[in-house]
Amino acid sequence: MSDRTTLLPVEAADVTILVDNFVDILLPGTETVQRAPLAWNWSEREQLIAEHGYSLLLTVQREGRNESILYDAGLGRNTVLHNMDVLAVQVNDLRAVVLSHGHADHHGGLEGLFQRVGRRKLPLVLHPDVWRDRRVVFPTGVQIHMPPPSHNDLDREGVTIVEERGPSLLLDGMVLVTGQVERVTDFEKGFPLQQARTNGEWEPDTWIWDDQAVVCHLKDKGLVVLSSCSHAGVINVLRHVQQLTGIDNVYAFIGGLHLTGGLPDQRRYSFALDVSSCFLFSFIWDQQMGVGAQFIAPVMT
Repeated sequence: MSDRTTLLPVEAADVTILVDNFVDILLPGTETVQRAPLAWNWSEREQLIAEHGYSLLLTVQREGRNESILYDAGLGRNTVLHNMDVLAVQVNDLRAVVLSHGHADHHGGLEGLFQRVGRRKLPLVLHPDVWRDRRVVFPTGVQIHMPPPSHNDLDREGVTIVEERGPSLLLDGMVLVTGQVERVTDFEKGFPLQQARTNGEWEPDTWIWDDQAVVCHLKDKGLVVLSSCSHAGVINVLRHVQQLTGIDNVYAFIGGLHLTGGLPDQRRYSFALDVSSCFLFSFIWDQQMGVGAQFIAPVMT
């Protein structure tokens, strides 16, 4: 492991789910989660769209200054843009975009997004393995293609592509991108169904080394860790973040809990067994799903 990364603490962190696989406008808000308010004429308004994809907005505040990044862009070309418009999120307020990994349900909206942004040279931070051409082969024999984003299309839109295998800092040190996550557990086994094309031949690509998380340090609380699918394994992600920052307290985790390839009961048992050693103080997985959910931190006194 390289030297620790100095992550500046922030006074507040807001996370808004822009793309997810379901939406329910009737779900109530809580102290932790705010949702778009209902209106009398709701049926006449543009509605949030759900799809098999993922995108979220992270806004951090430090010394009276708010800064935002986008983490992933969903599957459909226009889904994330549509939902941003419905939620009144301003595209031009973005300082950077981070791609969690190279699966299409996380990068499909990038081209449409950058067309809206214009040629601002907005940074797109990604791991070099994002460009791998992949497929998933199910036990039934069914195959699905997982094409990478188009480098040429992104270049044409004036995107500043930042390829990093290791950790990097954004927003003047307020946000950490983990880069490649070390795999240290024996029960988080990646994605055994996946293959990648190398020199025209398909070969196993179980580990999805491009999987990376986004982190901020909430002052006096701990780390807020944002993941996507957590193909690296959520325990691997949390341990990696703790080692990178030297901070043990994990205040909140938002993202997928994939341990693909094991029995569901075994996955739940393994995760619950190991979480206590990671000092994970705030579980909000039962509230985090659904387009339009906005998580406000701090939420504890």
